[in-house]
Amino acid sequence: MTLSHDVAGDGPALVLLHSGVCDRRMWDPQWPALLDAGYRVVRCDFRGFGESPVADRPYSDAEDVVDLLGSLGIERAALVGASYGGQVAMEVAARRPDAVTALVLLCPALPGHVPGEVLRSFTEREEALIEAGDITGAVDLNVETWLGPEADDAVRERVRRMQRRAFDVQLAAEEEYAPAEAEVDLSLIEAPCLALFGGHDLADFREIAARLPERLADARHRELPWAGHLPNLERPAEVTDLLISFLRATVPAR
Repeated sequence: MTLSHDVAGDGPALVLLHSGVCDRRMWDPQWPALLDAGYRVVRCDFRGFGESPVADRPYSDAEDVVDLLGSLGIERAALVGASYGGQVAMEVAARRPDAVTALVLLCPALPGHVPGEVLRSFTEREEALIEAGDITGAVDLNVETWLGPEADDAVRERVRRMQRRAFDVQLAAEEEYAPAEAEVDLSLIEAPCLALFGGHDLADFREIAARLPERLADARHRELPWAGHLPNLERPAEVTDLLISFLRATVPAR
């Protein structure tokens, strides 16, 4: 299956991977600026999100991304991943270090991470709401958990629509397959990496980003003290400038 996706522009390839709360529409604020900066930009919906249907067999999101790039004739690309999309980006970069030119990770998840108490509590509350049939309540819980204090009503509604779409697609499936758990050797990642984390995010994601310079060969991290878990939606212009600045230093556009 080819993931639902958008591709536009010329120049070095740049792939945008969404969080598990959103879909590829989360990159709407960055899309035109990255095209104007001279990149060939790709964004996709993981299976069960946005316009990509749920899987009908066991699968790997990282393999799906690699397959998508192959279908587009892209041999090398920079990857920008948010939250779960950051985890997928690291998995791709570890599997195919020669194919990834740079990594930008926004509040990334991490393969094999053991959730802390607050994150476990969130997951339990979400599951209880879904089991009770209170999908609206589960959506609201996600919006309140993952957006920082600066997110305005329009941003909250945007995230609400994307999360509701994911629940609707996934819960309508006769059988749902979770993506395969993969062991990832982060030491294999060669690409330069910028990891951003929000001062208002859950401790799990702050700690993951802060420790990446210890785990990757060429990584730096930066705190965004104003941000929650989705900084590219909370302050789009500021995050877009950070992305373009890092990418121009590592993967100059033609």
